[in-house]
Amino acid sequence: MKRLAVALAALTLGAAALAAPAVVSAWGNTGHRLIGVAAVRGLPGELPAFLRTPAAAAEVGELSREPDRSRGGGQPHDRERDTAHFVDMIEDGRIMTEQGMSIDALPRLKSEYDAALLAAGIKVDDAGYLPYAIMDGYQQLVRDFATWRVLYAAESRETDPGKRAWYREDRIRREALILRDMGYLGHFIGDGAQPHHTTIHYNGWNRDTPNPEGFTTSRQTHGQFEGAFTSRVARLDAVEAAMATPALDGFDLRARVPAYLKTTLAEVTPFYRLEKAGGFRDSDARGGAFVIARLAAGASELRDLFVLAWRDSADDAIGWPAVKVNEVEAGTADPWLAMYGDD
Repeated sequence: MKRLAVALAALTLGAAALAAPAVVSAWGNTGHRLIGVAAVRGLPGELPAFLRTPAAAAEVGELSREPDRSRGGGQPHDRERDTAHFVDMIEDGRIMTEQGMSIDALPRLKSEYDAALLAAGIKVDDAGYLPYAIMDGYQQLVRDFATWRVLYAAESRETDPGKRAWYREDRIRREALILRDMGYLGHFIGDGAQPHHTTIHYNGWNRDTPNPEGFTTSRQTHGQFEGAFTSRVARLDAVEAAMATPALDGFDLRARVPAYLKTTLAEVTPFYRLEKAGGFRDSDARGGAFVIARLAAGASELRDLFVLAWRDSADDAIGWPAVKVNEVEAGTADPWLAMYGDD
């Protein structure tokens, strides 16, 4: 495998309450929890009330770890999913090599991406497909929210007791799925905030490339940074204080995801310079600030994507035969057949 990869109070207390994981993936357990919790705690009032609770924040924090915890199922399960956690770029944003495509020019479909990589002599398993995992997770969440909107509106208006009971039960099922899918999206957004998950220098400086600044080539670099060091220095209050203001205008998913990952890619060289200067030893304040900034970047992006997915869902259509969300919410369409089905 190329990449080897509790409460809310424990997150706030930081390392004293959390044991370092024996095997770490992006951010280990601490970082992924913090990103998920901080994102949910930052949600505005326009999102449903069931999401704006301490319980929901804790649940998303835990579920943000799930794509790592599901590893070990065998093949093809592991190989197909492991490569979702990263995308290896060179410094100018091309995938893997000078012959690789720019992350700004990703094909529409992952299958087309795979084919383009192979045509350039690049193995798909080496390159990773993190941008597609993020886009897929976002689009799934839009569908979840659209379904919830329809169920919630229908439940509030339905006069037939049997139908109303079914709407309620399905809404509750959907709420559990929403938390799960928020956690999964949170995991991949968290991966995208960790510089090692955006670069060919993912575990020490790549030994097959020039290293003019003499950066470490240790194969312990990745795990020590995102696991043990992060668990010592990361605190929820610090992450929340460092989060950016929402950036919700002019949203284009296919442009935003590469821009987010390139911002993280730009932190690769600063990471290695800081590592060389001893910034990730013990609980060095310089390294701690770097960790907090990266976790806050992930939490900010995740919060924004949650909000944007909610807004996008208002203009969606769901079910079969498809029913428009805004028509159901306005009370001008009956969604029963679209939701329950007509076999």
